[in-house]
Amino acid sequence: MPTIQLKSSKLHYRVMGNGPKALLAFHGYGQEGHYYDAMARTLHPEYTVYAVDLFFHGQSTLSKADLPLSKKKLQEFIQELLAREKINRFSVMAFSMGGKFALTVLERFHARMDELYLIAPDGIRTHLLYSIATYPGWLQGLFKRIVLRPTRFFKTLSWLERRQWVNSGLVKFANWQMDSPQKRLRVYRSWTGFSKLTFDTRSIVRLLNQSNIQVTIFLGKYDQIISQKRLQVFLNALKRHKLVVLQTGHTNLLYTVATWLRKHRTSQTAN
Repeated sequence: MPTIQLKSSKLHYRVMGNGPKALLAFHGYGQEGHYYDAMARTLHPEYTVYAVDLFFHGQSTLSKADLPLSKKKLQEFIQELLAREKINRFSVMAFSMGGKFALTVLERFHARMDELYLIAPDGIRTHLLYSIATYPGWLQGLFKRIVLRPTRFFKTLSWLERRQWVNSGLVKFANWQMDSPQKRLRVYRSWTGFSKLTFDTRSIVRLLNQSNIQVTIFLGKYDQIISQKRLQVFLNALKRHKLVVLQTGHTNLLYTVATWLRKHRTSQTAN
């Protein structure tokens, strides 16, 4: 499986399918490129899917010299991938944390993009916890202590859940993503390592409204992590987009989108 190395940092990706259209795919937190296997089968034979391992996930690694990841460094990796695979025009799909990578690609390569599929994307409206974790100074140190020694944090979450001040789905998601030292360290590295991947929503909207990129956004009706309410201002500002809300939460959304597309594409072919 191909790997791009720029100095001490490496970006690993998988190539799935052999269709005439190229699709760059970015997974969510705690996943790897192979999570797009079902999607690649769904999009066969129209697309070739290039599923990237985000840094701190799979086989992609980011050196200390490249921390935190800059948009320029990510652009260099994507430029090398496009050149190596001889890709001129392409589409982009991203789930959750992968949204930060997709929006960076959009900013830097929009003139070469045909379609943008955003699946409960992070990066459009930043969660308060993320802002705290990446804020310079003592707040970041506090977050690091929480991640490495989480007992008090989980006790506080449980207390807030019992009083119905925090949604139980959020608590379940936090427990699942931070139930081991390795997972907690990846949380800290990802949140701080991607802290420079921030976006001006108005600029993103203006770029999309002035382009011919086809935008499709998938959200989960029961998603408490990235809900439709959090993205509504962004959605309202887009002149052209397709919104699909599916009967699921956050964790299974990527697989649910693949299932929806399989049925949708089949019905289109039949018509």
